[in-house]
Amino acid sequence: MEKNQQSPAYGGQALIEGVMFGGKQHTVTAIRRKDGTIDYFHVLKESSPMRQKLKKIPLVRGIVALIESAGLGSKHLTFASDHYDVMPGEEVEKSEEESSKLTMILGVAAVGVLSFVFGKFVFTLFPVFLAGLFHPIFPGKTIQILLETFFKLSLLLSYVSLISMTPLIKRVFKYHGAEHKVINAYENNLPLTVENVQAQSRLHYRCGSSFLLFTVIVGMFIYFLVPTDPFWLRIVNRILLIPVVLGVSFEVLQLTNAVRNVPVLRFLGYPGLWLQLLTTKEPDDDQVEVAIASFNKLREIEVHGEAVLTNPSPLSPESEMSTVNL
Repeated sequence: MEKNQQSPAYGGQALIEGVMFGGKQHTVTAIRRKDGTIDYFHVLKESSPMRQKLKKIPLVRGIVALIESAGLGSKHLTFASDHYDVMPGEEVEKSEEESSKLTMILGVAAVGVLSFVFGKFVFTLFPVFLAGLFHPIFPGKTIQILLETFFKLSLLLSYVSLISMTPLIKRVFKYHGAEHKVINAYENNLPLTVENVQAQSRLHYRCGSSFLLFTVIVGMFIYFLVPTDPFWLRIVNRILLIPVVLGVSFEVLQLTNAVRNVPVLRFLGYPGLWLQLLTTKEPDDDQVEVAIASFNKLREIEVHGEAVLTNPSPLSPESEMSTVNL
């Protein structure tokens, strides 16, 4: 498989019994259905001149990318959740009103964005209150920020470790590993066969797990620049700085990916890779097959257009393509 060095960077997301891959204009999910076949879901990314301009501005582009990913990811997750455990043809038919484009845009996308925002607020503020409980014992600014960072990191690791104990999330983490393996095989200019993909690392520098960890590290350094007392001002600062922390963390993530092949600098991304040891697992061959199918279908659409949406996958001749163009 030939790969042009100017080809775009692809992103992905592990789902329930499937994987989503996205490029500049298209996102495609492949899931393993209950009968063993592979089914697809396609969403065309919305584009506007303003959004494209914002994506070119450092610090701001990270916020735009995160909001876009949250909305798109929710649509693909909803598809996977609704279809993976039912036989083809047994899906519950929805009324025209329930399945309307407006409902999907304002419903699923909004829930995804709001869930992300709510989670970020909890993740940011809860450690602040925990650190504040120790203020009578450790009143100094430095120790308070270090305590806050410790609690935030502990919360992140505990949450990931806890959910990874459930069978469903374990399988999602395997699909996460399959997603990374496919991207690594593609970036290493290898044919996307199960054997080649399985030989790749399940870790990748440009991963959302790494981004989460960088928000903890970057936040710690940014918080040193603002006061921690009085406590109400500390809360206000943390809320106002959320976009700043997210924006800077996104740039750090891009930087670590850019220098990952530089021997002296590649270690900058290691903390994120270490977290991925928890958020990814070694996938089975059938899971890798699904990830390959998703990526191949995305590439087909990019090369040949949306006409390929009605064509069956070579890996699953009997599967059908479900499409939503927004």
